[in-house]
Amino acid sequence: MRSGDEGARWLAQAQEDLKWAKVLLEQGGYHLVAFLAQQVAEKALKGVLYHCGEEAVLGHSVDRLASEVQTRFPEIAPHVSRWATLDLHYVASRYPNSVPGSIPARVYSRDTAEAALRMAEEVVRFAEKTLYRDR
Repeated sequence: MRSGDEGARWLAQAQEDLKWAKVLLEQGGYHLVAFLAQQVAEKALKGVLYHCGEEAVLGHSVDRLASEVQTRFPEIAPHVSRWATLDLHYVASRYPNSVPGSIPARVYSRDTAEAALRMAEEVVRFAEKTLYRDR
C-alpha cells in the first residue's frame, strides 16, 4: 500500500468520527464530543504524516503530531498551540478521577464541546487540503 493510501485511510476515519461527534453534540454527549474531537485531530494529523511518507506514526498527542506536521507545513504554525489544547480532553473527558467530586458527563458543557469540535474541523480541513491538493 502506498503511503498516500494509508494517509487517506486515516483521514477517512477522522472524517467518520467527526460526523458522529456532530450527532453526539446534538444528543448532549458533550464529554464524548470533546474526546472524539481530540481523536479526530489525532487521526487527521496522522493521515497527513502517512501521506508525507512516514511508515509508522505513533503516539496520541495532537501537540506532538501537529508540531511534527508543522516542520513540513509551516503555514499551520499559528494553529498548533490552539489545536494542542485538544489534548486536554484525551483523559479528562473519559475518567471520573479526572474530575474531583463529579464525572466528565456532568461537567462538560455544550460550549466546550463546540469549541473542541471547531478545532477538530479545522484540522480535518487542513488534512483534506493537504492530501487532495494534487487532485
